[in-house]
Amino acid sequence: MQRPHRRLLVTSALPYANGAIHLGHLVEYIQTDIWVRFQRMRGHEVHYVGADDQHGTPIMLRAEKEGLTPRQLVDRVLHEHARDFFGGFNAQQQWQDSGDNAALGGFLISFDNYYETDAPENQWFCADIYTRLEQADLIARREVEQFYDPVKAMFLPDRFIKGECPKCGAKDQYGDSCEVCGATYAPTELKNAYSAVSGAAPVRRASEHYFFRLSAERCEAFLRTFTQGSGVLQPEAANKMKEWLGEPGDNKLSDWDISRDAPYFGFRIPGTDDKFFYVWLDAPVGYFGSFRNYVQKQKARGRDIDEAAFLDAAKARAEGTEMIHFIGKDILYFHALFWPAMLENSGYRTPTQINAHGFLTVDGAKMSKSRGTFITAQSYIDQGLNPEWLRYYFAAKLNGTMEDIDLNLEDFIARVNSDLIGKYINIASRCAGFLSKYFDGRLQTDVLKHQVEAAVEQGAAVAECFEARDYGRALRDIMAMADRINAEIAQLAPWNLAKDENKRAELHAICSKALHGFYVLSILLQPVLPRVASQVAKELFGLSRDFDWNDLAHAPERINPYRHLLTRIEQKQVDALLAANRESLQPSAAPAAASKPAAPEKTEQAPTIAIDDFLKVDLRVAQIVAAEHVEGADKLLKLTLSLGESQRQVFAGIKSAYAPEQLVGRLTVVVANLQPRKMKFGLSEGMVLAAGPGGKDIFLLSPDNGAQPGMQVK
Repeated sequence: MQRPHRRLLVTSALPYANGAIHLGHLVEYIQTDIWVRFQRMRGHEVHYVGADDQHGTPIMLRAEKEGLTPRQLVDRVLHEHARDFFGGFNAQQQWQDSGDNAALGGFLISFDNYYETDAPENQWFCADIYTRLEQADLIARREVEQFYDPVKAMFLPDRFIKGECPKCGAKDQYGDSCEVCGATYAPTELKNAYSAVSGAAPVRRASEHYFFRLSAERCEAFLRTFTQGSGVLQPEAANKMKEWLGEPGDNKLSDWDISRDAPYFGFRIPGTDDKFFYVWLDAPVGYFGSFRNYVQKQKARGRDIDEAAFLDAAKARAEGTEMIHFIGKDILYFHALFWPAMLENSGYRTPTQINAHGFLTVDGAKMSKSRGTFITAQSYIDQGLNPEWLRYYFAAKLNGTMEDIDLNLEDFIARVNSDLIGKYINIASRCAGFLSKYFDGRLQTDVLKHQVEAAVEQGAAVAECFEARDYGRALRDIMAMADRINAEIAQLAPWNLAKDENKRAELHAICSKALHGFYVLSILLQPVLPRVASQVAKELFGLSRDFDWNDLAHAPERINPYRHLLTRIEQKQVDALLAANRESLQPSAAPAAASKPAAPEKTEQAPTIAIDDFLKVDLRVAQIVAAEHVEGADKLLKLTLSLGESQRQVFAGIKSAYAPEQLVGRLTVVVANLQPRKMKFGLSEGMVLAAGPGGKDIFLLSPDNGAQPGMQVK
């Protein structure tokens, strides 16, 4: 049965333009690229677009620190990101002109268009969406009081305010929580507060802000339908949305502040002089901006793409086009609530599918600069490691859920060497030479009929896995096929058959079957290993193009002489990679200290207490049954803890180190008899225990296996 032709607009989340691409980023782009390449092989119309996310206060401040304009900074970073993804814009153009995967560099990410958010196309869509929302009475204005830096003449987000903790007196603490004692507070409670930008004492000042009325009844009603039972989200993502939405009447959704005051690097809100769109409004709109830029480029090349068929709500429904987003689970809130609600109420199409993935750990822990496991994409390439090794390993770990994946470096070496070299490449390297030497490269096609039928069936099963983004299962099935082929080769031993001229027919048959098997494996692996598969198609099997999925239904007739395709990973290469990333952390010069506040003092050991004092503290094992962001707080997460027979709510200053999804289901230790504290975000009924100096180095304490919620810690 012929497959229906699909028309797909596919996106990956936009990387922020203030830092390098690292391996954690690459999980998403590799995941998307595999899916996109698979859809292209199936003959579908695919438009894969991306862009750099270029606006916001951090961009503005980093540019100032480097002595650049924001525009100069984002221009430089745009080309760095393009280099890491696909080898740069020249390489991308060569690939588009030739269709040759060998033209791409970097990690072979096959964007049809890679653009930027600080662009006229994006500004037009932002203004249009805003104007339509305003006409729909979904924009509100209200006064907001914030800290203001009188020296820099700018309003300060919480994370740009520092001072002394009002509880323990620790210096140099952020404006929402203390990294020493764990206390949470409002920025106005800090003692001796200062701006982290200028060092000046901030003042409180009111300003009018613009809000998208996400709490409006029509938005909530739409989001309940959109997120529940529509198939747009993975089941675990839909469940998370249900928690955030609550039950009808709970009124859990808050209006979303979409404005920032000047000075700000971004787009001015229409009709204002000093108000700018918050970066998180214009970032997802950047998908549309990149697509329009792509449509215009294609038109200049003589190819017409109907933009409205992919972006306009009514026309997209009529045309049956799809919009597929790939994102990290940490930005699910923006993509599954704010973004679709904006689109639905401004006449634009909503996402067909939102695919969220988990985070990357390295050797079981968060990426660490001190250990050298915070690995940048460019350092990987510079050290001479093959990007297809990492593409294969990530694919083997991905299963279509929001589970985190671990890059275990020892397993990375073992799996790539075993699967790609010992199984896949081994088939061709052991048998291709016999076909070239004794049979002029010709395959014995009359013995391949059943193999072709089996290949089509196997391809259908693998295709289901690729479609569902269960790449790990797809690769397990593919490697099981490789195992069967290798077992048959080992059993029939063509190297022994070649010694006997009377067994040429047997030699021809086994080598023909083996090379057909290698042909099938190469087709199935092409989404994951596009460069190697392209070499196999063109250099070994003599095609003038890359494989497509329909090639499974045909058997190759001959091969060209086999040439080496892949090398093994050596331990010394991985060791050098870790060393290079550790070395990259060494400062080139001592930082200037003139305008910086004093460094935080080391925490001294607390005074000795009596055992009776310690016994007053009731420490209990608690299970985290829910975790969520706290609107307006840069460092807090709201945790719902089960203590066995009861539950309680705790606000914890651990947002810099943990995403909410990482915490649900974990056991931790809580101070159970701490006096509840009324905060502006709600009542905090305890304190979870964590270690570390703060920032990303916060480590939540967990009891050993066997502990149960409610148990007392003694």
